[in-house]
Amino acid sequence: MLFWILVAVMTAALAVILLYPLLRGAKAAENIRAGEAAVYRDQLRELDRDLNGGLITPEEADYARAEIGRRLIAVSADEPAETPKPPRHHRFTEAVVLLVLPVLGLSLYLTTGRPDLPSQPLEARLENPGNDVAVLITKAERHLAEKPDDGKGWDVLAPIYFRTMRVNDAQLAYRNAIRLLGPSPVRLDGLAETLMAVSDGVVTEEARQVLEQSLTLEPDNPRARFYIALSMEQAGRPNEARQAFEALAKQSPADAPWLPLVNEHIAMNGGAKSGADPAAPGGDPAAPGNPTQQDVAAAETMSAGDRQQMIRGMVESLDAKLREEPNNFEGWVRLVRSYAVLNDKDRAAGALKRGLAAFPPPGEQGRQLLALARELGVATEGATQ
Repeated sequence: MLFWILVAVMTAALAVILLYPLLRGAKAAENIRAGEAAVYRDQLRELDRDLNGGLITPEEADYARAEIGRRLIAVSADEPAETPKPPRHHRFTEAVVLLVLPVLGLSLYLTTGRPDLPSQPLEARLENPGNDVAVLITKAERHLAEKPDDGKGWDVLAPIYFRTMRVNDAQLAYRNAIRLLGPSPVRLDGLAETLMAVSDGVVTEEARQVLEQSLTLEPDNPRARFYIALSMEQAGRPNEARQAFEALAKQSPADAPWLPLVNEHIAMNGGAKSGADPAAPGGDPAAPGNPTQQDVAAAETMSAGDRQQMIRGMVESLDAKLREEPNNFEGWVRLVRSYAVLNDKDRAAGALKRGLAAFPPPGEQGRQLLALARELGVATEGATQ
């Protein structure tokens, strides 16, 4: 009941604030005209005093008196003979403020709100957070503030931080979990991903060392093997990268969700895709947008700047060809990833939207595109519209 009383009082106060300028408008105009007339009368009296004192000549006095009189007549003519009624548009505005806006607001609240839901302070929501990620994070942070040596708490919080794009917090949480609970492939891989996210997708030397430590614990870890192969690709060592990606493809099951992405990198580094049909779109190293052996050889002798410029040219060429031939799933995978690696997230999101238009999310290929976008940190909001 107290809530509704407060709402009514606030609504009334707001209506008064909005209506006050309208209600005082006519009176304010009258006050302005009366003030102007009084000023002109004072000027006429001052003019007579100057003439009597010999400060001005009679000709100058007549000229000034005529000008002041003209202005006084103009102001006096604007004064209404009787008190004016409020304009009709003011009455309409008052009706809107007093009736329509409160009724509209109440209707929206009753339609989209939950007036039957009791208030729930933060402490109560922390006891039962449900699927509210923000409350889950707050609860975990409070717990770790009291017990910072709880490794399991850091272990739970680290991936949540990473999914909500709090990369620096995720990195700290992974380090704490590793310090308190010991290294594990999942924790080490997560730490490496935070290091790469901070460096815009580049596998830094520290990230590579973390991944190699993960492989000592789990030699067949596909996640770590993929990123180490990617580090070779980024370092301009396409032959080593291709061999590493090919080894990962051979190890992977035929239905592994990461296999299409691995095959894309095999092709980008001059190899043939594992298990690909040469007649299928993108299944041939000479498919639209794939680098040729000559491109790979030329890239090995280029400077870093020239190589980056060459890569951008290849990506733009692939983008243009996909506009003409959109039914190339692996081409869209390569394009989204290429823009993400180039740190052009806007174009990556645009490529994702166009790829999903050709391969809608209900299908397996559409789901793979969305999974790739989430992995790369590309925005997926509105991509399916």
